[in-house]
Amino acid sequence: MGQKNIAIVGGGPSGLMAAQVLAERGHAVTVYDSMPTVARKFLLAGKSGLNITHSEPYAAFAERFGNASPRLRAALDAFTPDDVRQWAQALGTETFVGSSGRVFPEVMKASPLLRAWLRSFEGRGVKILTRHRWTGFEGNELTFYTSDGTKRVRADAMLLAVGGASYPRLGSDALWLPWLLEKGVTVSDFQPANCGFDVDWSETFRDRFAGAALKGVTATSEAGTVPGEFVVSKSGIEGSLVYAHTSALRDRLLRGQPAELLIDLAPGRTVEKLAKNLGRFDSKTSFSNRLRKGAGLEGVKASLLRELSPDAARMAPLDLAALIKALPIPLLRPRPIVEAISSAGGVAWEAIDDGYMLKALPGLFVAGEMIDWEAPTGGYLLTACFATGRAAARGIDRWLSR
Repeated sequence: MGQKNIAIVGGGPSGLMAAQVLAERGHAVTVYDSMPTVARKFLLAGKSGLNITHSEPYAAFAERFGNASPRLRAALDAFTPDDVRQWAQALGTETFVGSSGRVFPEVMKASPLLRAWLRSFEGRGVKILTRHRWTGFEGNELTFYTSDGTKRVRADAMLLAVGGASYPRLGSDALWLPWLLEKGVTVSDFQPANCGFDVDWSETFRDRFAGAALKGVTATSEAGTVPGEFVVSKSGIEGSLVYAHTSALRDRLLRGQPAELLIDLAPGRTVEKLAKNLGRFDSKTSFSNRLRKGAGLEGVKASLLRELSPDAARMAPLDLAALIKALPIPLLRPRPIVEAISSAGGVAWEAIDDGYMLKALPGLFVAGEMIDWEAPTGGYLLTACFATGRAAARGIDRWLSR
């Protein structure tokens, strides 16, 4: 087949992984990125430890991508969470499994892994050009804005890995959406994923508890029941436990239906046991003491109960116990997509063939978050970005061989 020239737009995890695979197969690869340096979002994720993948059984892992799980399965099968760990190890980064099952580098940073990854490209036919902002198409060529003016690029095959619509300041601004629509590519509207929600807090509760964490609780929605913790914000609620329910809650609100997150403030205690403990106190005992001694609730947990149910102090023990076990937080709307950790929507799966090539634009491939899939936090997002980058690279290699 001989060496071919490949243009990759986007220097995030998907684009860089595709570059690695294509270079290993002998192609000349140029990565174009709009930012001064590549992998900005990857590095931002690393500030909190770089949750690189998850250790749960693979069958469960592969189902964490909602409706897109069947389409992502082949890519994930070819680059499983175990493969992610082996890939990192080959670059000199050892990983460990945290108490939640999430997998992190031992150094708890992204930068050493990224530096080693970029060093591995040296002498392998990979060129990285930063400050090249993709501006669309000119015939069969890609156009870029650079400090030297407009640049036009033609290649034997091209890959778009430019992200979704979250964190636009790091390059994922979704400005490309109308350019693909004009080319006949089906694209779904972007929606926030892994985001917080607005709640109509009272001023008193907001001022006192914004930033407070509710730990050791469970949350229930149509997505199921999940243990964890979340944070009260000035505008509502946020945090990993909320993000696990984003898709179900967001979609209810989009349908014009009411949405609420049910919080169990006392996991491990039954309604009957709570009712018995709460019923031990006479009318002279303050409500705060009844909650603290009978249910173990104080601080932000007790105040959240008061905030959402002002009549709680007058409830019978059984009714109060039931409320503690299923306290509904009514939600107004998702937080804006620019605040979201990731986004749903993007290039529709029906617009892509099995090799991640756009059916309407032969020779042009896509990977990563610009495709319509979403997943909870916990290593799923990053693993799927790696996997789709590799799958698109294999698709490019097969297409070129034809």
